[in-house]
Amino acid sequence: MLIFEFKAYGNKSQFCAVDKAIRTAQFVRNSCLRYWMDNKKVNKYDLNKYCAVLAKEFPFADELNSQARQASAERAWAAISRFYDNCKKAIPGKKGYPQFQKDCRSVEYKTSGWQLAEDRKSITFRDKKGLGNLN
Repeated sequence: MLIFEFKAYGNKSQFCAVDKAIRTAQFVRNSCLRYWMDNKKVNKYDLNKYCAVLAKEFPFADELNSQARQASAERAWAAISRFYDNCKKAIPGKKGYPQFQKDCRSVEYKTSGWQLAEDRKSITFRDKKGLGNLN
């Protein structure tokens, strides 16, 4: 896996769009967690399908890239599976029941929704959140 990290420069509206994308990713994760709590026998694939339902139901969720929504669902499933693993191992004390996220600081774009410039000095986000080009 190749990971690039750099400081991005943009204008105020772009950083507001970044905040909206982060809040949307947090909403998707928390909604998937609530869906798991309310329905029995939900698995990882059901949460990925639920992302499409959220996109149809909430216009702001549809603005986020589909793979970014699925990455948020995968983060929710990681918390759920960690809880199940701790229960199976019979770890004494708290088992780490999945909690709703209040201070999310990232959104994960997998393979689509972004494009890195040839010189690797700027990145362009191609979802409907309005991030645009960050240097």
